[in-house]
Amino acid sequence: EPVPSQFARVLANPDLLRLNLGILVLHMCLTAVFLVLPLALRDTAGLESADHWKIYFPVLMLSVVFMIPFVVVAESRRKMKRVFLLSIALMAVAQLAFYAFFQSLWGVAFALLLYFTAFNVLEATLPSLVAKMAPVESKGTAMGVYSTSQFGGAFLGGLTGGWIHNHFGLAAVFLFAAAAISIWLLVASGMPEPKYLNSHLLRIGTIDAAQARELEARLLALDGVGEAVVVADEETAYLKIDPKLIDMAALDEFSDARG
Repeated sequence: EPVPSQFARVLANPDLLRLNLGILVLHMCLTAVFLVLPLALRDTAGLESADHWKIYFPVLMLSVVFMIPFVVVAESRRKMKRVFLLSIALMAVAQLAFYAFFQSLWGVAFALLLYFTAFNVLEATLPSLVAKMAPVESKGTAMGVYSTSQFGGAFLGGLTGGWIHNHFGLAAVFLFAAAAISIWLLVASGMPEPKYLNSHLLRIGTIDAAQARELEARLLALDGVGEAVVVADEETAYLKIDPKLIDMAALDEFSDARG
């Protein structure tokens, strides 16, 4: 769970800041776009409000199908950064497609398919990236900041989307979203390739501070252990491990639960 003393560390981490900006922009644009998209469907594309589901439902189902290969490639083939950046770029293209084709029903449907495909991939990969990049002992704090950024983005989207629509019209909201996502893409391009590590807890029994430091060093010496933090008071070692390299039998030798 979030620890107040760790907030500064999480907020100062540039990799986590990029991801927090990302979820903020993602949900800001979601809220802003869906303030005006129903108006575009009704007033310019000629689809009555009661019939909007006929566009949303099939497009959403198709986008889930299209999302799956992206997520599989990102995780199983360890190409997370490429898939992540491609999805952000696809979302920016979707906003430009909304701007260009919002007067056409088929144009809106095409833009929605691009949008939902990219959104679903990003919504799936962002939490995974936070878990991979957060320090092992600060994962709860990092997820708390991430969730706050998500809700902050929704608030900003309602505020800015409504203001832009009132002052500059419906199409300007799509341009605003395209610009915001393009800035996000530039920021995200500096992200390092994440380490493909899984979180793992190891019960270690009662030890003192000196033994905890020694155990931490021994755990880090194991192949496949990327991070290790031993908390003597909790009788627990918090680890990040590479499932393709780790020898679980060797790791279990350090556990008090072997028997």
